Amino acid sequence: MSKHDPSATPCIRVSPSGVHGLGAFATRPLPALALLGLYEGRRYTPKQIAAKDWNDQLTYLFTLSNQETIDGAKGGNATRHLNHSCEPNCEAVEEYDDAGKLILKFVTLQPIEAGEELFIDYCLTADDGSVPEDYPCRCGAPSCRGTMLAPVTNDQEAAPESSSSGA
Repeated sequence: MSKHDPSATPCIRVSPSGVHGLGAFATRPLPALALLGLYEGRRYTPKQIAAKDWNDQLTYLFTLSNQETIDGAKGGNATRHLNHSCEPNCEAVEEYDDAGKLILKFVTLQPIEAGEELFIDYCLTADDGSVPEDYPCRCGAPSCRGTMLAPVTNDQEAAPESSSSGA
């Protein structure tokens, strides 16, 4: 692989995780804001995603702000193995490449030691009728929410109350 290969992930080793299945681990010490790699895989439109039957299978889906979804299981790389934590040490960042394509890259939020597991906060959104317990979190962090769903903001908590009050 060329050192300019966007799918290269030399900073990541995939190994069994104490949190869930396989995890991504740093191969060497990394500073804050280090690029881990791009999230790659087959891209789907919202219509294609809706038509697909996932049968509750393990998925590596990441939906971008333009509503395209990347399936890391189809042509992806080691970045698909970043597990969830409510106290992540990495984050996903969207940006446009030189060709104008929306890409997703993973960067560290803080210095990382060699061998340390790499985590992002999945901030999942639930399907209609789903409850937080359908998306259990196993991160074990002191501030664990107990779910991989996105945190509820004060606006979300106040919304039902404000919509039911008289104007």
